[in-house]
Amino acid sequence: MTSLGGVQMVDWNLAVTTATRLGRPGPEVSREEARGIVAELRRHAKVSEEHVRGFTRLAPADAEAGDTPVLVVDRPGWVRANVAGFRELLSPLLGKVAERRAGVPGGAVLGAVGGKVTGVEVGMLLSFLSSRVLGQYETFAPAGRELPGGADGGGRLLLVAPNIVHVERELEVDPHDFRLWVCLHEETHRTQFTAVPWLRDHLRMEIQSFLEQTDIDPSTLVERLREAVQSPAGGRPGEDGAADEAEERPGLVELVQTPAQREVLGRLTAVMSLLEGHADYVMDGVGPQVVPTVTEIREKFQKRRAAGAGRLDLALRKLLGLDAKLRQYRDGERFVRTVVDEVGMEGFNRVWTSPNTLPTKAEIARPAEWIARVHRKAD
Repeated sequence: MTSLGGVQMVDWNLAVTTATRLGRPGPEVSREEARGIVAELRRHAKVSEEHVRGFTRLAPADAEAGDTPVLVVDRPGWVRANVAGFRELLSPLLGKVAERRAGVPGGAVLGAVGGKVTGVEVGMLLSFLSSRVLGQYETFAPAGRELPGGADGGGRLLLVAPNIVHVERELEVDPHDFRLWVCLHEETHRTQFTAVPWLRDHLRMEIQSFLEQTDIDPSTLVERLREAVQSPAGGRPGEDGAADEAEERPGLVELVQTPAQREVLGRLTAVMSLLEGHADYVMDGVGPQVVPTVTEIREKFQKRRAAGAGRLDLALRKLLGLDAKLRQYRDGERFVRTVVDEVGMEGFNRVWTSPNTLPTKAEIARPAEWIARVHRKAD
């Protein structure tokens, strides 16, 4: 990991320790029940492959590309996997910080202190998220002994068993149906990246471009934050003409972005809306055939997703920009559904042709513009 005088910019070990120490315990299950849950999730993940590929008409280009591991993990396992991914993605940015500190008197001391502080902060964030994530396709997943990855740095699918059990109990839904429903969503992400070989590299380039634009001068960040706070809050007029501040007011992360970063983020938001919306569309499309209680599950899950777990949870979601993540599900699913209704699944699948056929952020909101650009011009 990038370091200065042997001092890491982020103490990743401390991040893992902090997240594990602060993490909430999962639901109580017996050892025998736990084994049964793990086995069932693995079976559902395997069965989901056939359902998702048949519905989407997407399949890996070769057997090796589709052979990414499926791991059923607990909350600490999810934390360790994500720390490994962070280390890989943030390496260029931390190298930039190290170069800047190299010319600063006392830079090594600042690095040691800063690494500890940042490690704790990252650990606190991961602790918050580790009890909420049901599953995750790790696009950038360096392989290790405990956490195997796909070939040539390919991804891996994580299913967080304690969280799945917690939610199915909270919603009081059929546990077997709910587990399969979750696997359908996550398997769709796995299929997206294994069937579209260029997608992973494209996403990595966009993220690296975003990180390269990061201004690491603390005084500049403070000034930008002050300007953002002092500026009038933007808003979107609602039905009564008032601004919908809950929808449009930026989170803390958005406030300190440069104009160049906002441009990159717009493209990333469009891609993530497409991927999340596509997964939601697929699991609801496949659901009625294989998940008898899918309507009940979807209704209860949507209410839970929108409501959050309480005031503190809602505040943290807004601060971290997680509300934007929820809008991605909604807006992306609407885009996919509209396009498929208009041009069919084969017509929608033109979206995977190249980076040029991905929808823009504006096209996610107005699918007809994507159809006009990609479909009618080509025809």
